[in-house]
Amino acid sequence: MRARLVPGTIAALILGALLLPGTAQAAPAPAVPVVDVRAHDSTAGTALASGYNEPGTELRVDAGRTSAARWLEIDYQVQQTGYWCGPAATRIALSARTAAPSQGELAAQLGTTEAGTDHIGQVTAVLNARLGGGWYETKEMPNDPPTQAQRDLLWHDVVFDIDRNYPLVANIVAPPGNQPPGYPPDQTIYHYFTVFGYDAVDRTVLIADPASFGGNQIYWISFDQLATLIPPKGYSA
Repeated sequence: MRARLVPGTIAALILGALLLPGTAQAAPAPAVPVVDVRAHDSTAGTALASGYNEPGTELRVDAGRTSAARWLEIDYQVQQTGYWCGPAATRIALSARTAAPSQGELAAQLGTTEAGTDHIGQVTAVLNARLGGGWYETKEMPNDPPTQAQRDLLWHDVVFDIDRNYPLVANIVAPPGNQPPGYPPDQTIYHYFTVFGYDAVDRTVLIADPASFGGNQIYWISFDQLATLIPPKGYSA
């Protein structure tokens, strides 16, 4: 015959279980901050997220759209080393479509060294390998300033790709006098960042910048500035 447990016995057993070594529940991981794009306007130079400067820090941006603008859901991370902007920007782009691998995995796949990621073509190859298709192409912009045809193609690629849930990765050169928010004003910065939104009325683009220069992670810049930052490099779209 099975013994009956009186209420006091049940309480004691529950308490005992709670006190057993190794049975305590792990504390939940801290929630990843969410960037609200709709809470800001899309004027060039507007920062949507700032102050998250620690390497590896994560932010999430939810997808959204208005009558003139669209932006994608991404998992943003601050780059984990001073030379992993290529892996970090690639990871951000991948996160719009799949569970993104670590920056370290992508650094190995990209062939990134302490000198950085040599060419945007390496990013294109890894994006296609990870996504299992041939969507991304390398678009070179050797002319500085770019030709009107190159500018028109870039705007077409931004709108066409983002409307189909594909962020772009851009390899940029930002000299003094032509830099996104927070960049060191006395240095020419060679860098990769991710383009994941646009506003067709303001003619601005939404940037996820893994460097977090000046504490700026997510911000709008004008399309005109984007077009002048890429030459003589290129982008994946």
